[in-house]
Amino acid sequence: MFTGLIEATGKILSVEERAGTRRIAVSAPRLAERLRMGDSVAVSGVCLTALDISVDPPVFHADLAAETVARTSLAGLVPGTVVNLELPTPAGTPLGGHVVQGHVDATGTLLGLEPVSPESARSETDWWLRIAVPESVGRYVVEKGSIAIEGISLTVARFEGKTVTVAIIPHTYAHTNLCMLKAGDPVNLEADVMMKFFEQQQKAEPEFELTLEYLIANGY
Repeated sequence: MFTGLIEATGKILSVEERAGTRRIAVSAPRLAERLRMGDSVAVSGVCLTALDISVDPPVFHADLAAETVARTSLAGLVPGTVVNLELPTPAGTPLGGHVVQGHVDATGTLLGLEPVSPESARSETDWWLRIAVPESVGRYVVEKGSIAIEGISLTVARFEGKTVTVAIIPHTYAHTNLCMLKAGDPVNLEADVMMKFFEQQQKAEPEFELTLEYLIANGY
């Protein structure tokens, strides 16, 4: 399980085509020494398995299955691409963001990333991020609810038609790959798992009501 609180960014060093897979090498100066062979690591919101880890230089490798390439923004990785990185959250650790599984539902399209105060320095202004989302994700989006975009835990400020708008604080802008993206780029989306769970339970039990007591009793 992840929280969507990005620990660091990494840079793609190479992309190698293999039989049925695609292997990437990721430079991760802040995380490589904490990884062990077979560990999970979220790369721009996609849960991958760390392989062939090196501390000097700080690099890990990961294999992308054909399904991952087909369904996520990782299909467009090239050497030099900046990606968001997060290690799993240990059991019992306070949940700072929201529950993120690293299982991307679909990709959306970046429509715009605009400063709230254009006259301010980039390090001082908030940003409005607008994403076009497909129906498969939009059905789970609610205003003030959670959504993971490129693995980042964000709060929905507005949801109009098929467009999600979220506010990006200066720290998030500066310490994730969002500042590298441009209009038209695909972004990984993961809907709030609690909304999926609620939908499933309602289908099974039409009178089901999601309450705080239910969540606590079931370990949330």
